[in-house]
Amino acid sequence: MTDNIVDVPVFVLCGGLGTRLREETETRPKPMVPIGGRPILWHVMRSYSRYGFRRFILCLGYKAEVIKSYFLNYAYLNSDFTVELKSNSLTVHSIDHDQDWRVTLADTGETTMTGARVARAAARYLGDATEFAVTYGDGLTDVDLATEYQFHRSHGMLGTVLGVNPPSRFGELRVTDDRVEEFSEKPDFADNWINGGYFFFRRDFLSYLEKDETCVLERDPLVRLARDGQLCVYKHRGFWACMDTQRDREHLDRRWASGDAPWAP
Repeated sequence: MTDNIVDVPVFVLCGGLGTRLREETETRPKPMVPIGGRPILWHVMRSYSRYGFRRFILCLGYKAEVIKSYFLNYAYLNSDFTVELKSNSLTVHSIDHDQDWRVTLADTGETTMTGARVARAAARYLGDATEFAVTYGDGLTDVDLATEYQFHRSHGMLGTVLGVNPPSRFGELRVTDDRVEEFSEKPDFADNWINGGYFFFRRDFLSYLEKDETCVLERDPLVRLARDGQLCVYKHRGFWACMDTQRDREHLDRRWASGDAPWAP
């Protein structure tokens, strides 16, 4: 395996309906919901680029045109420019950003499930890469992605998943009979690991996927991969958060505003 980080394609799942965040997703896909004035998708991609990844393939579905428009007009949205109304010509005076990204926008179907989105986009845009990354367009972390990638390569398995153990949303009571022995408002489940996204796969993993729109990455493909002894976990005890609800969005927005955003460079 010789893939350098700069050549590793990152497939970002951007096509879901975001039904639990309906107040934000009536007019835009969930990855475009802003955190600190920028789409959460931008934050996800920025996390990868911090460690040298620059090739992104966005797997689009619901309201794909919103994401396409954002990147098509990225230079103008982040720069000063002049419009000559009579000739309809544009002059960009300066490009006020440092994102050296190559972004491919792949429409993978409005009702397509996660596994099929990856399969369809990879068939068109994986090229000759032997390794690739997959993540969701709504999860943030401070994990060192370059280190996770090297961990993946060194273990020689087909897949690696980021394992996280976020705090509970609810207080935990340790009880003996009718007496509370210990009260913990939002405990960390130190010995329980969940799927944090931020996957790395070898090319051969594609044989586990189907282009049929019903193929769900987290079901049959990953279940079989684990049963075959080909899925390892990179354990991360640092920051991780998923934006599932309006409460999640507000929490992340407050952290950004206060300067306490562990996922940011």
